[in-house]
Parts: sequence; structure tokens; C-alpha cells
Amino acid sequence: MTDPYDGPEFRRLLERARRSLERTGGDLSGSVSLSHPDDAERKAIIGITGQYRDTRATRIAVRLADLDHAVRETTGRGLPELLAEVGGPLHDRPAERSALARARDAAIREAETSPLYLSCAWYRDWLTELGRDGSLTKLINQGEQARLGQAVRVLEHLAGRQDAPVLLPTLAADVTGDTKALNHGSLLSTLVLRALAVKNGTGRPGTARERRDLWEASDVVVDDLASRVLVLNLPAEGAGLAEWLVGAARHGVPFYITLHQLMTLPLKIRGAVVHVCENPAVLRHAAAELGAGSAPLLCTEGRPSTAFHQLADIVVNGGGELRYHGDFDWPGLAITSAVMHRHDAKPWRMNADDYLAGVRAHAEHVLLSGIPQPTPWDPELSKAMVATGRVLFEESVADDLIRDLSEQDRSESAME
Repeated sequence: MTDPYDGPEFRRLLERARRSLERTGGDLSGSVSLSHPDDAERKAIIGITGQYRDTRATRIAVRLADLDHAVRETTGRGLPELLAEVGGPLHDRPAERSALARARDAAIREAETSPLYLSCAWYRDWLTELGRDGSLTKLINQGEQARLGQAVRVLEHLAGRQDAPVLLPTLAADVTGDTKALNHGSLLSTLVLRALAVKNGTGRPGTARERRDLWEASDVVVDDLASRVLVLNLPAEGAGLAEWLVGAARHGVPFYITLHQLMTLPLKIRGAVVHVCENPAVLRHAAAELGAGSAPLLCTEGRPSTAFHQLADIVVNGGGELRYHGDFDWPGLAITSAVMHRHDAKPWRMNADDYLAGVRAHAEHVLLSGIPQPTPWDPELSKAMVATGRVLFEESVADDLIRDLSEQDRSESAME
């Protein structure tokens, strides 16, 4: 039997009735209206309401109760049942909003039970951001709210780690039982990286390098072959890697050490004073000018990798000392401060007098930009940089650094 409400004259009316019932949770006390009804729609509404509607009417209203009554008389079922048969089940929007709000509140309450909530401002900021920008709502609508709890456990796991770096698949397996749970593109990986970005004061990572840097800032290794540190003339003891380093130092040749090598071929470095630079151009200059006569030198190549931190720990744990030099710009000072704090490194030509002398000696300078950084090892340095407003890159003072690394100045440099 053909449904009497299947014709095009009822289509707009039933669409508006559906929207109204879904918006109100099935309330039949309201009305719906059609603007500029055609003649077939006008006659259909007259048939439903029993009231004449003028052909000149530009809008005609119909009470939902009247429409429901007409449907029941004609079909034996109510308006909600008719709409469900025609267009699928009706949504109860008020009930759905309430359920969503309850789920959001439950997810936030659970995340707030983490010890990180009280101890870490970045963690609270991360949760606030997830709630504010709709990310948490999206997770719930996708049925993936459990991912938030997993992200919290990953962050707790990282905060509690005090041992060696962990490979990303191992971290994923330790927390979730799935080695691929933190792979790039997964919901869990996205949530955790957003938290780490807030923690480190950086933007959300957009490239593979930025993601790797964020993970490595928490001693999580995405690729132990890609994590590396550049060295020159590093004294080492042991088999395998140490032997290679001794051979490279004999010829004054720069050498890349990967984290994989450090983890599989342990070495010892005893009582060495090791200088550290930020830019590989400085190390290249030292190799070219001094060769095997250069003092031991490490290069972070920008933000230090996990491989660098591992090697730095080996130096310090062996009774040695690190001396750090970097760019005189705000990111460079942030890296300097982090290396000093983490490895008890000493500044190497990184005070206010060094900066001002370099600025005076070089006419070409880039203007400073970004957020000024504190310099607790020499508070006057930050003040001088703010007052001068100039960047001094490490390459600009490379000659001074090379003199410190030279064989004849090595003992004098060690006393600075």
C-alpha cells in the first residue's frame, strides 16, 4: 500500500517536522512553517488542518499536534514513527547533548585524578586546551574517549622515568600492549605530542623532525639510527665504537655516533674536558684547522638529540666536564640553559663580555626576535642582549673558539 505522505507535497513539511522534533526531544507542542508554499503543498496543509489557506499566503504554519493527529488517522501510527520510517531514527538532540556533557565531565574528572594535574601546569593547560578547542568532544563522538586515559598514562610513564631512553614502540607496548599505538597519525600519538608541545613551549609539530625532537626531549627515541651526535677527537675506551672513535681521533676526522651504537656498543670516557658547540660549522672548522690537535669537541647541531644526552652523561659520569657554547639568540640561550641544567655543563665564552666583544667585531648582525631568555650563569648577558638587540651566531666567533681548542692553548682554556 502506498504511503499517503510519500508525495513531494509533504517533503518539506516532514523535513521541518523532523528538525523540530529532534531539536526538542520529540515535543509535539510547537509548530513548523513553510515559506512560499506551492499549490500542492498548500492543498496538502489544508487537508491536514481542515483550514483554508489563501493562495496569496507567503508562509503557512502547521501545529505539530495537528500533523500528528492527521498522520494517526490516516496511517494508524504517530508522526515520530512515520518520520523514523521515512528518514531513519529520530535523534534526541537534548539527550545527546546531555550524554556528551556527562561523558566530557567523566573524561576530565578521570584525567584530573592524575598526579600530574596538581604538579604540572602544562598538564592542566593541555587538558584545558583539549576541552576548549573541541578535541575532547570529537574523541567522544568517535567513541575514542579511552584514548585520553591512555595518553594520561603515557605522560605519567614519561614523567616517572629516570633510566635510559626508551624506544617509541617499547613505550607504546609498556602502556597499551600495542607496539604501534604511538605511531605517527594515531589518535594517541597526536594527543601525547600535543601535551609534550605544551610542556616544551613549542607549537604543535608539523614535520617528522619536529615530532622526533619532541619525543626526544622526553627521552623517547623514534629511530635510534636517526638520533645521532657529531664528535671530534673524543677519547674513549672499550670495544667496537670506542675503537672507531680512537681511530677517527688519530686522524682528526669528525665522526657521527648514533644512539643505536651507544646502546649496543658501550664505551667509557674518563676525566675528559669536552667542549660542546651548537653549529657543525665550528666543528668542521676545528677539524680543518687543528685536525688531531683539537681538544675533544661535541656538536649538538641545534636542539640536542637523545644521542647527545647519552654521550654527555657518559662524559660526566666518567668524571669529565662539559663546556658549552651556542648562538647568542633566544633559542640558543634556551638550549644553553637546558644543557647546563641537565649535565652541569660550564659556559664556554658565553658571558656578556664575550657577546659584546663579538657584536663590536662584526658589522653585520640579525635583529633579535622572540621571547628573551634568562641567563642564570651570567644575568648581565640577557640584559646586554636586550639592550643591544642583535644576534651573534656561533660561526661569527669561531676563530676564538678554535684558539681555545688548539693544542697549545688547551691547558689555558681549561682554566677559564
